Amino acid sequence: MKMIVSAIETSRCRMPRIVFFLSLLLLVFSSAVAQTPKWKSLEVEADTLLNRQDYLGAIKLYTKVIKASKLQERDDYAAVYKRGLSYYSSANFTKAIEDMNVFIPKFPDSFQGHVLRALSYRELDDTENQLSDVEEAFRISRGDAQIMRWRASLYLELSKYQEVINDLTILKLVQDDSEIESNLAFAYYSLGKPDSAFMALNKSIELEPTYLPAYLYGGSFALQESDFELALKYLNIALRLEPDNYTAWFYKGIALIELKQEDKGCSCLQKAFYGGVDDAGDYLKQYCFGEED
Repeated sequence: MKMIVSAIETSRCRMPRIVFFLSLLLLVFSSAVAQTPKWKSLEVEADTLLNRQDYLGAIKLYTKVIKASKLQERDDYAAVYKRGLSYYSSANFTKAIEDMNVFIPKFPDSFQGHVLRALSYRELDDTENQLSDVEEAFRISRGDAQIMRWRASLYLELSKYQEVINDLTILKLVQDDSEIESNLAFAYYSLGKPDSAFMALNKSIELEPTYLPAYLYGGSFALQESDFELALKYLNIALRLEPDNYTAWFYKGIALIELKQEDKGCSCLQKAFYGGVDDAGDYLKQYCFGEED
């Protein structure tokens, strides 16, 4: 039986928390403006536009500040950073990266530049470069917990399961939650440690009884362990939490088929198929439609 649940499809790790990181990014220029009196009036105007979410207007003014200052002083690079933030906020991620490529060498000990560039790489689905910046931000921040959580999510995407376990085992000591435990469970199961995986799932459910990914993981893992009764227990709860979760209907259909309850199983598989789970079609053909003579 093939592995059906993907760690990224099910929980997406909820990392990074974009609102948290963007609020963190604003810290870098609040003091920088005060250190650039030559261009303060124009830059303050641009800051006002940025705060009002007029990103295109802010970009135009920051560009004027950059041209006028010619970036002769280190403090002039605050405008480069804030323009990069404006580019990111207006979904021009390539331009945001270009600005961070200029900003970061001047502020090598500032993790905010790496965070902003990593967020931009994230939007461009460039996981390798995103991870590189996240690891550097983690080093500079001296072990920030939110950045560690983010790094663990990238390790998960890249199937670096032992690294996931290393990070989340440390992280859970200071801020354990159902997401951390579920992602630990996926990593353990992927490394062939089902007992540890189910222990982590039970902890996830204990921490948050309504956390849906834990039940989907549980259903998937139990199916692969051929414990179909246990799979149904997880999946029935998942469907109580989210009746239109067609992945859960798919898994439930497989479990029922394996328990020789074909009529109920086929009904679940049909519901999953018409809900958009294409893989259910193969099971329907094999177990429900029968072979023509």
